[in-house]
Amino acid sequence: MSTTVVIPNYNGIEYLGDCLQSLKDSGDEGFKVIIVDNGSTDGSTDFIRQAYPQYGLIALTENTGFAAAVNRGIEASDTEYVLLLNNDTRVSKHFVSSLEAAICRDDRIFSVSAKMLQMNEPDIMDGAGDCYCALGWAYACGKGKKADLYDKERRIFSACAGAAIYRREKLVELGMFDEAHFAYLEDVDLGYRARIYGYRNIYAPDAEVLHAGSGYSGSKYNAFKTELSSRNSTYIICKNMPVLQQLINLPFLMLGFMIKLIFFMLKGYGGIYLGGLIKGIRMGYSKEGRLKRVRFKPDNIVNYVLIQLELWINMFRRLA
Repeated sequence: MSTTVVIPNYNGIEYLGDCLQSLKDSGDEGFKVIIVDNGSTDGSTDFIRQAYPQYGLIALTENTGFAAAVNRGIEASDTEYVLLLNNDTRVSKHFVSSLEAAICRDDRIFSVSAKMLQMNEPDIMDGAGDCYCALGWAYACGKGKKADLYDKERRIFSACAGAAIYRREKLVELGMFDEAHFAYLEDVDLGYRARIYGYRNIYAPDAEVLHAGSGYSGSKYNAFKTELSSRNSTYIICKNMPVLQQLINLPFLMLGFMIKLIFFMLKGYGGIYLGGLIKGIRMGYSKEGRLKRVRFKPDNIVNYVLIQLELWINMFRRLA
């Protein structure tokens, strides 16, 4: 095998043992494992050293966020492929080899997203990769739907970094994960960049993984997740959409963010959501943000057109 599995961990000892044991029992051989601990205080690092000394461990002194943690793991890897895996997962048999087989088929494939199933209801989807639409919304494809509806391989907007394999060389070429995200939507941003340069992201149903969900933030809706998600949603637009494309999508984006604002107001997080949107715009137009923008190149015009068509199609599907 030519894969390193990188697992970011922050106070995840409740899940970590099952995750690592499932990899050990998967039937695959030859892959490497690196756990990147984000300054955990729950004994995670001691557990890893004692129970799984054969796996690599990078112990950071503080919580640097998901994007920075996986980047440290990617930098420490030396294999052709890097497989990112959440700590609150349990993989199926031959999980690693199934993802390897999918990404090997075509050099234009940048990433492959696994079939993520809900831990407590394995017949229900947790996600078949990530979708993105002209409303400025990123969401898990198929989430909450019957798993047997997602048994066919297909192209997706971006891979969900909770369980996905990437070409390491292309990861480095694209700048890896943007650490300014800290957490949330960094995988959509990376997949977006790959698409602009003509690479493909696909979904592979043969690679199944059970996912507990909300293992990082602790709940589905909270102030931490609301602020970061809203901030990063506008940051992605500033980074990846040329000005003309931003103007074309402006009516849809305003509608999408207004709908979300009303939703979060009803949840009691309206001010936090709006503040996050503003922070994301400021980030995108800051000196550092401007340096990270994907520069428009005429050679990529066809890719921009195809992306825009997908944004519109996904919008109509989402609203249907």
